[in-house]
Amino acid sequence: MKKVRVIVASLFFAAMTWVFVDFAGKSPEWMRHAIPHIGSYAAIVVWAVLALLLGRVFCSFICPFGILQDVIGRFVPKKWRKHHYSKPYNWLRYSLLAICAVFLIFGIATPLLALDPYSNFGRIAVNIFRPLVMEGNNGLNWIALKFNNYDFYNITIYTVTTLSFLSALVVLLLVGAMALLRGRLFCNTICPVGSLLGLFSRFSLFRIAIDKSCTKCGLCARACKSECINSKEGTIDASRCVACFNCLGKCKKEKAIHYAPVWGLRVKPAMTASTASAAPAMTTDKGKRSFLLASAAMATTLPLIQGCVKAVAKEIDTTKLTPITPPGSVSLQHFKEKCTACHLCITHCPQQILKPAGFEFGIDYAFKPHLTFYEMAFCNYNCTVCADVCPLHAIVPFQDKDEAGISKEKQTTQIGIAQFDKSLCIVFKENTSCGACSEHCPVQAVRMEPYGDSGLTLPHVYDDLCIGCGGCESICPVRPIKAINILANEVHQRAHAPQEEEVKEVDADALDFGF
Repeated sequence: MKKVRVIVASLFFAAMTWVFVDFAGKSPEWMRHAIPHIGSYAAIVVWAVLALLLGRVFCSFICPFGILQDVIGRFVPKKWRKHHYSKPYNWLRYSLLAICAVFLIFGIATPLLALDPYSNFGRIAVNIFRPLVMEGNNGLNWIALKFNNYDFYNITIYTVTTLSFLSALVVLLLVGAMALLRGRLFCNTICPVGSLLGLFSRFSLFRIAIDKSCTKCGLCARACKSECINSKEGTIDASRCVACFNCLGKCKKEKAIHYAPVWGLRVKPAMTASTASAAPAMTTDKGKRSFLLASAAMATTLPLIQGCVKAVAKEIDTTKLTPITPPGSVSLQHFKEKCTACHLCITHCPQQILKPAGFEFGIDYAFKPHLTFYEMAFCNYNCTVCADVCPLHAIVPFQDKDEAGISKEKQTTQIGIAQFDKSLCIVFKENTSCGACSEHCPVQAVRMEPYGDSGLTLPHVYDDLCIGCGGCESICPVRPIKAINILANEVHQRAHAPQEEEVKEVDADALDFGF
């Protein structure tokens, strides 16, 4: 069983890591669409059903953050790799689960940003692993050029900020320390997904149990990275067992500990029937009590929290401090509530214009992606990649795609409107012609119109046509403040589709080319 777990976990971990660090777009399209949805809400239902059947196999077989902890734990010397039974922190694990549950009921995914294992792994992979892979590519490119080999090409890292790197590094170090010292402490104390699946795994049809022939040698307990095996009492806390199967191979007595259906278990009886039923009931009651108390507390305080946030927001000039959210994110409010900052859209944006935010847009938008057109490029007119890979539908997929994958809805989604500052434009300041912004507008929203008697033309923005793609801003030559900038729409609007030019049929034979 352990060998099967290691093989399956290795395949899932390699696939998910590849999808997150893929800077060259080499991962198969089916993988880019399928793998991200492992962390979706719909998938949680699947993992819960699986927990009812087989226990918390998701945590050891599929979860990338859990597997990462196992990889880190491998670096512990064998003589130190000894665990012991520890009592569960039910008050903490179920309180955190309750907080996340109550917020999600109100449509707010913000607590998951810090606690969700999938999103934490995504930020670590995108902000630490991916830059390392990219720098490795650049190193190979430098070596290859020495031998006149041009199979590689140099890559500039645009999408990693100092804050996003440091935050990912802090999480990696903290969780890594937990994994080195206490195995799956994070999964069984902090992770809300682990706590939720633990509630189901209590009643799983298949589980690990200690046989009545156990000699209480304690080898299984020392091998258990979840620290949930009480060898002295001959019990296993099914809610914390992550089905790693490390214990099965450590037992010296054949089948004294085994993984089997509940009807085939030969569990060692307790001293009395009353004590056997009292011990688990006490633990369960405490966990439920913590869950209910925390849920009630959050339910009563959440309206107050929301009111405070709205009161502070009214004092801020959002015209300058509103982030530009990706097409399909519906509105700033929707995106803030649904996005858990897994950064998968940042990895797969072909234009590399999505960057993680700092605290410039407020603490409730920290680490979430926003569009930037200053350094790189603009949002491609036909591109819907970010909506396709978003696992939680913070960016809602476009449903009207044709056979070529082009969405008319995306082409008219107005995420912002270009604002032109005449005083900064080089046409006005230097009395010279330009027109770069107009040439790069895909929807004819920026047009050059006569300016004075000089024969020059200045840009004019037609708001009803502009979709806020950033084509004009990205190409504007003015520095450091550009003459034309995109200001975000807090709620995405629908722009008018540009008029298609009539294609006139021309008789080529009648044309005189002069030769």
